[in-house]
Amino acid sequence: MNWFAQVAALIGFSLRSLPARIGAALAAIFGIAGVVAVLVGVLSIGEGFHKVMSDTGSPDTAIVLRSGADSEMTSVLVGADADVIGTAPGVARAAGKPLASPELFVVVDLPKRSTGTSANVPFRGVKGEAFAVRPEVKIVQGRPFGWGRNEVIVGRAAQSQFANTELGTKLHFGQNVWEVVGVFEAKGGISESELWTDAAVLGPAYRRGNSYQTVMVKLASAGTFQQFKDALTADPRVSLRIERETDYYAAQSRTLRFLVTGLAVVICGLMGLGALFGALNTMYTAVAARSREIATLEALGFGGGAVMISVLVEALLLALIGGLVGALGAYLAFDGYRTATMNWQTFSQVAFAFAVTPALMTGAILYALIIGAVGGLFPAIRAARLPVSLALREP
Repeated sequence: MNWFAQVAALIGFSLRSLPARIGAALAAIFGIAGVVAVLVGVLSIGEGFHKVMSDTGSPDTAIVLRSGADSEMTSVLVGADADVIGTAPGVARAAGKPLASPELFVVVDLPKRSTGTSANVPFRGVKGEAFAVRPEVKIVQGRPFGWGRNEVIVGRAAQSQFANTELGTKLHFGQNVWEVVGVFEAKGGISESELWTDAAVLGPAYRRGNSYQTVMVKLASAGTFQQFKDALTADPRVSLRIERETDYYAAQSRTLRFLVTGLAVVICGLMGLGALFGALNTMYTAVAARSREIATLEALGFGGGAVMISVLVEALLLALIGGLVGALGAYLAFDGYRTATMNWQTFSQVAFAFAVTPALMTGAILYALIIGAVGGLFPAIRAARLPVSLALREP
């Protein structure tokens, strides 16, 4: 019998004997499944947050902040800055007006629906150009806020996560009382985590005068961004930071993704060690229980290498089953689960949904296979080196 036939025969024999060791096998499978489920679940937080950020904006939209500011919270622009930005080359125009939207950004307190604890929610003051700069914003319930009135519209994601955001609700922010009159969607982008109102009303309520945090600009095309940026950078009247909207929000997701990835590495590293010892115990038990069988097979001419491969394949099969169970369980439990977390750039809440992606599931299953390979390697070596004479004398 050639070596490949020996391996195939031993693998078949090993798998047929699994029912006799079902308890230890299930322990290894569910141990690995638990590691995979936690790994996928934790990493899906970062993926979901990143998806919200990456789905926000378009390459033909620019965000303009004060030079040196790393977010809207730390940026201040005066009305004269907004005027200069609107006249820069490369800005799209509609009805003879530049599509440049000066915007206020403040943070207000709203209770979370899930816990009732207070959370920082973005409250944005906009002008009419905001809806042309962000055409994805659509009213889906109620009506738009009235210009010059203490009225707000609420993003769909914010309404799902924060209390007191239903139509008709009265909110006390700043020096004013505001009424919720509409709900909007923005194709799943970060705007759905915000409340919007008229900037001309929000400014006096928070004593902001003629100032803004940012100016959102719709460009004539994505290719005119550099022309627009170079013109403002060279203009001595202003000191500004200019970025594509897509790049700005993608950068904001990096901090949370880094924290989540680090947490996943620590937690799943420790859990992985536990699963590894479980796999080692399972495979050592399997080798000990089958020592006489293995010795008999070797006495009949089966090579030690074929024996080692059969033990490794069994360990990898158990790990694969555990990985698939864990990945599927994580997908069913976490994918699409909506929550809100802190955006560490603006210290305000962003509502998002966990995203269990194929890449996450594939990576977690590969991690399970690594656990299985390491957990099966040493028992496989022991099986291959088992002295035939001693093994045959075991009871």
